[in-house]
Amino acid sequence: MRGGFCRSNLLIAAVPFLQMNSSFSLQTVVLSLLVIGILFLALSGYLAPLSRVAFAPLVEAQTWVSTRYQAIQEFISAPRNMAQLTQRNNELEAEVARLQAQIIELQQENSQLDVFSALLNFAQAHPENVYLSATVIGRDPNPFLRYVIINRGSDEGLRRGMPVVSQQGLVGRIAAVTSDGARVQLITDPSTVVNIRLEASGAEAILSGSITGEVSLDLIPQDVTVATGDLVLTSGLGGNYPSNILIGRITGVRARPFELYQTASVQPVVDFSELQIVSVITNFRPVDVSPLIPTPSAP
Repeated sequence: MRGGFCRSNLLIAAVPFLQMNSSFSLQTVVLSLLVIGILFLALSGYLAPLSRVAFAPLVEAQTWVSTRYQAIQEFISAPRNMAQLTQRNNELEAEVARLQAQIIELQQENSQLDVFSALLNFAQAHPENVYLSATVIGRDPNPFLRYVIINRGSDEGLRRGMPVVSQQGLVGRIAAVTSDGARVQLITDPSTVVNIRLEASGAEAILSGSITGEVSLDLIPQDVTVATGDLVLTSGLGGNYPSNILIGRITGVRARPFELYQTASVQPVVDFSELQIVSVITNFRPVDVSPLIPTPSAP
């Protein structure tokens, strides 16, 4: 009797527990199914519009905070960045200036090498002459005179009257000398007179400069055929210049029947505006004809 009473009490006490356990299991199953369903819908993409609507305010808030943070950070670091950029810009400008100067220096060296190479070729074509190279360091400021100044003088053996040439041809001759410099009279100077020879015909004439810097030929015989493009060379007559040094080309001829001689214009082969390096023919001694002029006897 007593044992049955105990079992009855146990059954009565177990009923609520079983009911609660059954309710918990049902909730678990429902919740699991709900989670699985949501996951299925999410993986299938059905919840994408809903998620965008739900998370849009959060994304906007996060974007607003991020942009404000970046703006504040840039405002704080701007002075330092600007100083760094300015310093870097100055460094780059200095580097560019250095490289440009180096390029100019290399171009000048290359140009000088070309000139020296051409002068060497000129010297090889005239092996009978002895040459001394010189650099043009100045020009006569007088607009009516055509002179250049070179950095060689009497200390190197230069004397008045020595011919001066470039890699192209005749430049002029030395008009005055100091210990460490010389003044070169160009063939374009108004007082220049050079005895020349036309290569095509062998005819001789006189070349002279002018105030404008143009070069012309005079005293060409009328019976000589002169054509544009004919080469003009030194003849060696008069003793002022060696023979067979190129001067230029004929660019125009003027012949009139009633005149005794023809005249012609000449384009020099030397570009005197770009003259930088020249060579002086040191073994040539010009002939001084002044002693041949008789001096008046004293009464």
